[in-house]
Amino acid sequence: MATMLVIDDERMICDLLRSAFSAHGHEVFVATSGREGLELFRQRKPRFTLLDLRMPKMSGIEVLQAIRKINADAPVIMLTGGGTDALEIRARGLGVTDFLRKGLPLEVLVRAVDRAMQRMAKPLEAPPEAVRIEEASGADTEGDSVLVVDDEPQIRSMLSQYLTSRGYQVRVAQDGPTALAMAEEALPQFVILDMYMPGMNGLELLRELRARKYAGGVLGLTGSQDEKLLQGVLDLGAVDVMGKPVDLERLELAVQLGCILTAP
Repeated sequence: MATMLVIDDERMICDLLRSAFSAHGHEVFVATSGREGLELFRQRKPRFTLLDLRMPKMSGIEVLQAIRKINADAPVIMLTGGGTDALEIRARGLGVTDFLRKGLPLEVLVRAVDRAMQRMAKPLEAPPEAVRIEEASGADTEGDSVLVVDDEPQIRSMLSQYLTSRGYQVRVAQDGPTALAMAEEALPQFVILDMYMPGMNGLELLRELRARKYAGGVLGLTGSQDEKLLQGVLDLGAVDVMGKPVDLERLELAVQLGCILTAP
């Protein structure tokens, strides 16, 4: 397998991609800034680099330009959440291998990189058309179960519909006691819980779940910023705490990461 470098200013995406590609046998290094990424690129000389297009201080284009001064032929795939045609043209001119949209299922990203590696391993063959993935149906998440716990019916409905459409098996609970009863029936692989619920808040629910030996992933949702409460959830092993209104793509990344890290 190959040595890979992931450069993205979002730590969660770095961790997610490292877990996914490490599981496929790759050695993965991550950097959360352009300058850190360039230093790792010089030190590690990765076989392949996944580079975020939009980063603060040093953009993906600037990082790519610097990489080209170090190695004019280094394979680089650009990750984008919505780049412009002009940026894509600049990146193509700098010899980027391809563009992949953030939010794609992990298996799609892994297969795209594998195909790119296969192409580079056969330089004498006529190169096929570049792999360009505009849409993908759902992640390979069959068997991954998610329990959504929130006292707001609209939130429960929205998350259930979205995650079900992405291939997850979703159950919902309107409060802590109901969630505990459902967990007794069948442990979920991942729990999304509201921090502020009447009767039993998210931290109290998570403490009870951990006391019952629940070892799966957890994501907290909050409309407030009670630092003591939020830190308590993180101390109990939550993948992240996100504010409301919910960023669904970021939420899905957290679920994917949690399911990978807690897979048996």
